[in-house]
Amino acid sequence: MIALLLAAVLMIQEPPALSPEARALIAPVAEAIAAEEARQAALPPATSDRERLERMGVLDQVGRRALTPIDLSVLPEAERAAATAAMWAPLMAMDDRLLAELLPMVPAEGWFRKSVYGEQAASAAFLIIQHSDVEQWRRFVPVLEPLVATGEINGSQYGLMYDRLAVNEGRPQRYGTQMTCKAGKFVVDWDNIEDPANADARRAALGFHGTLAEYEQRFADYPPCEEQP
Repeated sequence: MIALLLAAVLMIQEPPALSPEARALIAPVAEAIAAEEARQAALPPATSDRERLERMGVLDQVGRRALTPIDLSVLPEAERAAATAAMWAPLMAMDDRLLAELLPMVPAEGWFRKSVYGEQAASAAFLIIQHSDVEQWRRFVPVLEPLVATGEINGSQYGLMYDRLAVNEGRPQRYGTQMTCKAGKFVVDWDNIEDPANADARRAALGFHGTLAEYEQRFADYPPCEEQP
């Protein structure tokens, strides 16, 4: 899903000026990020990497929560691509910032284990890497895989990163986590899943909650998406 949106962003070289209506529509994203940055700036300095990661995780998510309900289909079609680029710009800037902060924090054993950093901090680290790039996914997918069996990472998180890497390398997904857009709706990309008949069994074995049909239903109320050419 994110890959579809980012593709639209990357196609824009010099986006035209946005209308006041478009700016008002996408404003909640930047506003949410700025409000959280201000809130955290008023806090005492973090006393540990665990606390620092927890704060970073909030910054990773706050803009995305504001973005999810925004329906760009209400804008004229000619303005949507530029609005998409402008809406994602503060999120992508935050992603870059968080990644630059996170990488020097990676412990010698290769990952932020839940038994050491706690669930919230470990999940924050996962989200920051998940929202980074192919180079990081290639680095960390092999690191995360053996940690699933020991409970040091949630299996569903490993599955999400595995699928994102696979899609970006032109390979089939294994767990069906990366949605595609059809007829204005986010749907499971059944044409891009290895051995689709057994995908739900693989998901269950890894600890995903629900079948792919149930996963797809979570996106039923999302604003309309646009298919990529």
